[in-house]
Amino acid sequence: MNTYNFDELIDRRGTGSVKWDETPADDIIPMWVADMDFRVSPAIQRALQQRINHGVFGYTMVNDEYYQAIINWLARRHHWSGVKRSHILYTTGVIPAIACTLKAITLAGENVVLMTPVYNCFFALVRNSGCQILESRLVATTDKLVHYNVDWEDLEEKLAMDKTTALLLSNPHNPVGRIWTREELERISNLCQKYKVSILSDEIHCELTMPNKEFVSMGIVDDEAIIFHSPSKAFNIAGLQTANIICRNSQLRRRIDRAININEVCDLNPLGPVALIAAYNESEAWLDALRQYLWENYECLVSLFEKELPKIRITQLEATYLAWIDISSTNMNADMLTSKLITKGRVMVSSGSIYGDNYHLRINLACPRQRLIEGLQRIITVLKDCG
Repeated sequence: MNTYNFDELIDRRGTGSVKWDETPADDIIPMWVADMDFRVSPAIQRALQQRINHGVFGYTMVNDEYYQAIINWLARRHHWSGVKRSHILYTTGVIPAIACTLKAITLAGENVVLMTPVYNCFFALVRNSGCQILESRLVATTDKLVHYNVDWEDLEEKLAMDKTTALLLSNPHNPVGRIWTREELERISNLCQKYKVSILSDEIHCELTMPNKEFVSMGIVDDEAIIFHSPSKAFNIAGLQTANIICRNSQLRRRIDRAININEVCDLNPLGPVALIAAYNESEAWLDALRQYLWENYECLVSLFEKELPKIRITQLEATYLAWIDISSTNMNADMLTSKLITKGRVMVSSGSIYGDNYHLRINLACPRQRLIEGLQRIITVLKDCG
């Protein structure tokens, strides 16, 4: 029996929630931005409450317990041993971490490879660093449940270009939900070593694996890879702004650390480290229950769409709580359809266009099942009208 109540409907409006308070009207169900409508684990709640009861929130040190919680978690959950305190740089989020790293290791005008479609912020991160984007398109299978693969010939062509100096990898991949296998990661690593390209691996979704799916960190495969890690997605604490860079190359780490300080994202708030420690040290059972609930939400989506919209193809979900839906069988593109979903369906999802594919929708499944079903039924009603 599940001891955690993920079915609880929590009213988040009026809390300054991006997900809920940026929707155009109160009757719209938000299924877009990637945060969850679940309370954090009891252990995190207790730890934060204890810290709040202290009543003083001055400048915050990050202590040994923080680093040890990360090191133990990586070894226990991901079989990644050998990470040392000196390898870890903390900062306020994965996006600032990637931004600082790109500024530290690339020069303006150089190429950064993205395997697209991919998380929309990647495009802005590369542009803001002064670099050029090279897209290597992932290849979708024609199965009813779609699976994405690397176009190896195209990837090597992009990595081999003279000005290419970095590959920004999403693992697990947002939005297509792939966990890259050890063999795929090794092949990517070998190509990057061959062409002297740095690997930056965003692994923020790595805890959110589906049943019988195993995540492998690029950090296990490649000692030179720079890894971005955070409890924010899996434990629903993005607002506490805590993330870590794991870099074992001391020369690169010094440059990244300098960029973190130059860009003034070098200090954590008093609550972030407390939540991270409680997440990694005391919330493992909660996380496992959450993962099962998310998988059942995904199965619910697949079942409803199979029954009501058999022409719509869905991507196999290996990790994340984000469903990637192929709408090419309709007579609308994603931008048009997301607009219609708001005005006619009163539901808000993400258009695939911001990830580089205007014929897909990204749907956030991380909500109580009652709300999920209501949102999906609204989506289905609109899609039926679109052919």
